[in-house]
Amino acid sequence: MSVPDDLQYTAEHEWVRLEGDIATVGITQYAADALGDVVYVDLPAIGAALAAGAIVGEVESTKSVGELYAPLDGEVVEANAGVVDSPETINADPYGAGWLVKLRIAGDPALLSPAEYRTLIGQ
Repeated sequence: MSVPDDLQYTAEHEWVRLEGDIATVGITQYAADALGDVVYVDLPAIGAALAAGAIVGEVESTKSVGELYAPLDGEVVEANAGVVDSPETINADPYGAGWLVKLRIAGDPALLSPAEYRTLIGQ
């Protein structure tokens, strides 16, 4: 299972790519595999203010519904319309085209390192 070393993670199985004050967020391959075939994605609106840990959307699959948590405090600056139109992109490319939102973050993030995330998922 892929856990890229250039990303940070949450215990809710989301990945975060930090570039300055912008954080790109998606769900990990572990989460995408556990969900199964993703068939629907609900993302927060552009401009929404998110609080770390708050439920901000959902990812529905043929097996279950997973909640999407804000990994950081921030404002949504972009939502990936591509995954709304083609939710299967999350399964096919969770760390690339399957990203979910971009946030302008506020404050210091408290995220897991790749090694800490691997330990969390038993790798």
